Amino acid sequence: MKLKAAFVILALTGAFCSTVIAQVPASKMQAIYEEVKTPYKYGLVKVPLDDSQKMDCPSIFRKGNLWYMTYLTFGGRGYETWLAKSKDLLHWDNMGRLLSFSPDTTIWDSNQKAGYNALTSTKWEGNYELQKFDGKYWMSYFGGNQKGYEAGLLSIGMAYTKSDPAMVHEWQRLHKPILSSNDKDVRWWENKKQFKSTVIWDKHKTTGYPFVMYYNANGDSAKDNKKTRWFERIGMAVSNDMLHWKRFHDEPVVHHPVGITGDPVIQKIGNVWVMFYFGAFWEDRKGAFNRFACSYDLVNWTDWTGDNLIESTEPFEDLYAHKSFVLKYKGIVYHFYCAVNKKDQRGIAVATSKDLGKSKLTFVK
Repeated sequence: MKLKAAFVILALTGAFCSTVIAQVPASKMQAIYEEVKTPYKYGLVKVPLDDSQKMDCPSIFRKGNLWYMTYLTFGGRGYETWLAKSKDLLHWDNMGRLLSFSPDTTIWDSNQKAGYNALTSTKWEGNYELQKFDGKYWMSYFGGNQKGYEAGLLSIGMAYTKSDPAMVHEWQRLHKPILSSNDKDVRWWENKKQFKSTVIWDKHKTTGYPFVMYYNANGDSAKDNKKTRWFERIGMAVSNDMLHWKRFHDEPVVHHPVGITGDPVIQKIGNVWVMFYFGAFWEDRKGAFNRFACSYDLVNWTDWTGDNLIESTEPFEDLYAHKSFVLKYKGIVYHFYCAVNKKDQRGIAVATSKDLGKSKLTFVK
């Protein structure tokens, strides 16, 4: 009788259902891996003009007959966000800046504006278009006012535009961060710096909210101490209006015992949400590499335990191969990522599920 009563209570409260759907079975995880794997490295598709510039964090969307990539550049001062276009996902032309350095160096994000398109269609092999909300296109970004590589306090901001997102123009920004390690409700794992974010529009409101943000952040090594070892973990925030954000749960949703778990990007394959992310400096894996996790409910994530999706195998990426954006178009999976060699030259590469030949681009000698 006690077991039966407990079953009824769990079912009525939804706890039983959550327990049942929390774990994605191994057979489904293997099927997802087979669907998304990209064993053919086409190579570099964007290379900096010289060693003073580094490229990072590609995000892809489609408008009309063209593909567009937002990406980051770093030349010593900080991050800016740029736009490029392509007809075939392989050959890309620079267009210009979307989030630039600010002349007023007193504002909170004057020297760092690392942007990522928000509300991109998440349907696997879908249209990959940007969706408008409240008459605007949106972009989340992390910003800061100190010069240098990811220097100083970094917080998450929100930018938007009513204009064509496929045209070069400066996006408008909210006047203050939407999430910061200075917030009163900051969680232990994010109390130092916030980094890359991805925002999806879940019209079914699985979490109770239409807009869900995943982001990685640097914080304490453990909940009950203040160790200084570097950790990054992925957590959640939610919103009803893209302007006001609420932290969701006290704990991160994807993390590992050591090192970095970061740069989440979301796709939905059938009834499974897939989070592509990168890991670095783990106990059992060297360097930096791309992996994935899966979920039925956007909250409970099952981590893939098999082979890395992307790892360093070529000279142009012999230091790091990391930071995913994965899509499928006309039966071919394209896995864009940041490639870093041992000279610290940093560009954007792609691997594919079918052999498309080799890129002729190389880093600056």
